[in-house]
Amino acid sequence: MGPLMVRVARVYDRPGPEAGLRVLVDRLWPRGVARQGAPWDRWLPEVAPSPELRVWFGHDPARWGEFGRRYREELAGPGPAQVLAALRREAEGRQLVLLTATRDPALSQAAVLAELLRDG
Repeated sequence: MGPLMVRVARVYDRPGPEAGLRVLVDRLWPRGVARQGAPWDRWLPEVAPSPELRVWFGHDPARWGEFGRRYREELAGPGPAQVLAALRREAEGRQLVLLTATRDPALSQAAVLAELLRDG
């Protein structure tokens, strides 16, 4: 498998014409988005950070590096690792867009996941 084409976006952004496979990677359903007709293909709460890690991080930029380390440890567990392996296979050869409701997607679990998926 080669490197994946992965980008990160907010769930509230309109999909572009090159949208590809759009996957919501938040544990909580985003506010204001109806479950019927949601603008993404899949929701994978299984790969979101644990509630404890999410609360600890609190999107504090000073905790970003440690958050990434702890989150990668969680993702190495058998459940998340299997889900990520299946996502890699499904996204092979197409654009993968990881979606989050976070205000700053660059400081979110979606950014960590994108890097992890790109690195293979």
